[in-house]
Amino acid sequence: MNIAILGYGVEGESVYNYYHAKYPDATFTAYDNKLEPKNELPDGVKFVGGVTDFKGITADLAFKTPPIAPWDVEVTGKVTSVTREFLKNCPAPVIGVTGTKGKGTTSSMITSILNAAGKKTWLVGNIGVSAFDVLPQISADDIVVYELSSFQLWDADVSPHIAVVLGIEPEHLDVHKDFNDYVQAKSNIAKHQHEDDEVIYKEGNEWSEEIAQMSPGEAVPYLLNKGAFVSEGYFYYQRHKLCPTSVLQIPGQHNIENACAAIAATWSWVQDPEVIARGLHDFKGLSYRIELVRELDGVSYYNDSYSTASAATNVALSALDRPTVLIAGGYDRGYGYEEMANVIKTHQNILKVLLIGETGSKIAEHLDKGIFELSGSLDDTTKRAHDLARAGSVVLLSPGFASFDMFTNFTERGRQFTEVVNAL
Repeated sequence: MNIAILGYGVEGESVYNYYHAKYPDATFTAYDNKLEPKNELPDGVKFVGGVTDFKGITADLAFKTPPIAPWDVEVTGKVTSVTREFLKNCPAPVIGVTGTKGKGTTSSMITSILNAAGKKTWLVGNIGVSAFDVLPQISADDIVVYELSSFQLWDADVSPHIAVVLGIEPEHLDVHKDFNDYVQAKSNIAKHQHEDDEVIYKEGNEWSEEIAQMSPGEAVPYLLNKGAFVSEGYFYYQRHKLCPTSVLQIPGQHNIENACAAIAATWSWVQDPEVIARGLHDFKGLSYRIELVRELDGVSYYNDSYSTASAATNVALSALDRPTVLIAGGYDRGYGYEEMANVIKTHQNILKVLLIGETGSKIAEHLDKGIFELSGSLDDTTKRAHDLARAGSVVLLSPGFASFDMFTNFTERGRQFTEVVNAL
């Protein structure tokens, strides 16, 4: 058997390890747009670099890694993905989670609730381990929580037992053909379900509701009393009063909503209010998602480097709701400047905006001069934010744009901010 791995990063490595164990006599070829492999190639794996598209490839089986568009692939044999093969072969029920923002947090909350209930739970996808790495260890009595991006769902033809669809907003439009293509990719989490499956969706979000309608299974909204919701400071599931929202250790209305989605997703297994409260309380939040770095001289420093869209910056500003020095800006994808400026104008709690990166000057064109300063390196900008902040205020890194102009990824950006803050 000749197996092609299209895109050789972490997931490509996982494909090799899983299928090499399954078919030790197979031959493997890794194709990538990079000239050199990111990860060390195992012995016997051929590498083809500098690929502009993935067409004209001869293989019996090809694995497309998530960022590669389906229309850029043309292989003589079967083309599939880790998502498709995992969902087809996983012996345990799978809770899949998608949405524009909040996937990682909600997936982690779900896992925390199930862990508190003593369930053997596997967290896979971007937020956890690669799905193939743990597939041989999963048993039918376990539960899998799978964080699923639009790229992972792009060509999926199988859906998880429970699909969680958080709010959907425009994103990744530099990769998807258009917003409709993005929504259609997301919809694969629900439209291949069966009648005994369930889709949890965000009531009031047009596209989340649209996706839920595609499922032949039961559709359960969250934020309404048909599912999980909040009333007078308490979480409920239908008529069941569960626990106060204050059990959450992470700020923001958006995280209360994520918790509602997590409660609804786990309700089939966990209905004990004390267990749900413990699971929600045990989750301390994810790195670089409105993460409190430290308090210094009465100023709170928050790291939201994961924010790559203005909607995420809006959420962070709303969650903190204190006088704020905001650090924003980043990689220029050709859009989003006016949207970010509108977010900044909406929040009266902003003391100053320090604009960085390629988009800084373009955001500035839509702002009044008194509210912003154009800045340079993240190191210097963080120190300037420290000078501008006052006791009782917040310094918030929430860029609203990708990091690729100045950093390898949002993790590197977030790590540098944390290091500078801790050195102040």
